[in-house]
Amino acid sequence: MKTVPQQRGRPWRSAFRLGLLHGLIRFFAGRSLKFNHRLGALLGWLFWIFGSKARNTAAENIARCLPGLSDDEQAALTRRSLIETGKTLTELGPIWMWPKQKIENLIVQSDRQDLIDSALAKGHGAILLAPHLGAWELGGLITSLHYPVTVLYRPPREPAFETVLNEVRQRFGARVVPANRHGVKQLLLALRRGELIAILPDQEPSAGDGRFAPFFGHPAYTLSLVHSLIQNTGASALFGWMERLPCAAGFHLHFSEAPAGISSPDPDESLTAMNAGLADLILQCPEQYQWTYRRFRRQPEPSHNANN
Repeated sequence: MKTVPQQRGRPWRSAFRLGLLHGLIRFFAGRSLKFNHRLGALLGWLFWIFGSKARNTAAENIARCLPGLSDDEQAALTRRSLIETGKTLTELGPIWMWPKQKIENLIVQSDRQDLIDSALAKGHGAILLAPHLGAWELGGLITSLHYPVTVLYRPPREPAFETVLNEVRQRFGARVVPANRHGVKQLLLALRRGELIAILPDQEPSAGDGRFAPFFGHPAYTLSLVHSLIQNTGASALFGWMERLPCAAGFHLHFSEAPAGISSPDPDESLTAMNAGLADLILQCPEQYQWTYRRFRRQPEPSHNANN
């Protein structure tokens, strides 16, 4: 597994961007969730109105994955998804900086947490598959309040951001490890200790670290690490995601079983099952999926690359 190449910007640019990040986090952390979600909704409307790159990518992905929707329905879903994306951005301040009790008070409902307990009780560790659905940053933070968890992450392109992001993600006890060989080794060790690990299953891996598997009926370059970890450790896999409730009413934490096929020794069958389970989750709340992510950027030969 390769590390994402880091961009070497000028020092003053990195310092400026880091200062801006700190300022934005503090600004949003000092506001209520309702204020942040309203501002995020406004930001999403701006993405929609001005025909941003985010709008174009989301529209293309929705048309590809949900062809059964009419043109008007696809446009409406694109607009709603951009609004939710705006909320994802503006809620990061509270998620990253609010104290523990205030964060816990945001969770108004939690379903099937017993699935984690049952998986861990088997003694082989558990893999929490947490896609870019809903308030996924909050999901990882809340999970770390209840379990020792090791989280795989992709280092940001701006190196100055990495320390800040790691600090806020680890503040309740989670351990974050980079998507490289060292990080994978730490995931294996955690599973062999019978602990929980968390992975974003819908993030496109580096070349050589994945296989093509159907996602909403289309080939998507899919992380093969989950299959390898299951085969090497006997760990159980499950899904988790954090639903954002309307009117800033809080969040609903969902856990669910992964399809049985994910444990297949055949990698193609395993990844197909994982992507099918992911698609089922997305259909529960499609407007809160991160359709702006270029999920189909890499395509198998001889197909041309999509999302260019």
